Amino acid sequence: MRATAAWVLALSVGLAAAAASQTLPPGTKTAAVPAPNTATVTCANNPNALGLTRIVEVDTTGGPGFGFEHFKEHDFLRPKEVVLTFDDGPWPNNTPAVLAALAAHCIKATFFPIGKHAIWHPEILKQVAAAGHSIGTHTWSHADLSKKSKEEATREIEMGASAVHMAVAGPTAPFFRFPALRHPPEMVTYLGQRNIAIFSCDMDSFDFTMRKPEQVIRSVMSKLEKHGKGIILMHDFQHATAEALPELLNQLKANGYKIVHMVPKAPLQTLAEYDEMVQKENKLPTVSSRPTSSVIRTITEMPQ
Repeated sequence: MRATAAWVLALSVGLAAAAASQTLPPGTKTAAVPAPNTATVTCANNPNALGLTRIVEVDTTGGPGFGFEHFKEHDFLRPKEVVLTFDDGPWPNNTPAVLAALAAHCIKATFFPIGKHAIWHPEILKQVAAAGHSIGTHTWSHADLSKKSKEEATREIEMGASAVHMAVAGPTAPFFRFPALRHPPEMVTYLGQRNIAIFSCDMDSFDFTMRKPEQVIRSVMSKLEKHGKGIILMHDFQHATAEALPELLNQLKANGYKIVHMVPKAPLQTLAEYDEMVQKENKLPTVSSRPTSSVIRTITEMPQ
């Protein structure tokens, strides 16, 4: 059954209450959950839209794992249900195109941005948040954590989380996806201790290997036909995926698939020391504090 405005309102209030009641460890930062935008629930402009079938809340305590590629614990999707996920953004042109396609079908997805990309393009990530999508994290620099020391891998995870939280300037989800889906056991344990859910996938589109939108569509639809349901991994960083998404969503609708949106029970708590690291990376201090107008002036302007 399609989600109602009242249901979304009640769910959002519950999220806020859960966040408010949570006892935070020393050195953590969070943000209040914003008031829900119930105007996004209906899809009057597109009577053929997919729409949302279900919104499911995820209790991330202990770091549960999702996606049968690596985790077999939580089979919560019903036949023909799909969770859409997008990695490696935000990125100019491509991420906004993905957002437009999702909005046209009144559906929500989960995004796993790279920390550096979030700091480079915070205005795009804010658009993702404003549209009501769940925003997890995907490390600071997309490093392969299986090749890092525990200290280096921890820094990648935490700086990524701090950067995304800083770029959004609001609550983000304690959802994490390992780059290249490589899961060092000690970092799986670490994420469990941090109460951050780990996302693999049920189907990897391998869209990063494709240059044509029809290849992306064929990859996703053929794998869905085989599996019947699942968490799909795509990349809003990829141009072919951004181009493919409108028709891919049309085909999902035509073939009877239904969209499920995953939201966290409580928001991510960042750690202050890594917030400070990201701030230093984002803005290197200089001796000069003069305004730009006193540093730069136009001395010649060419005729147009």
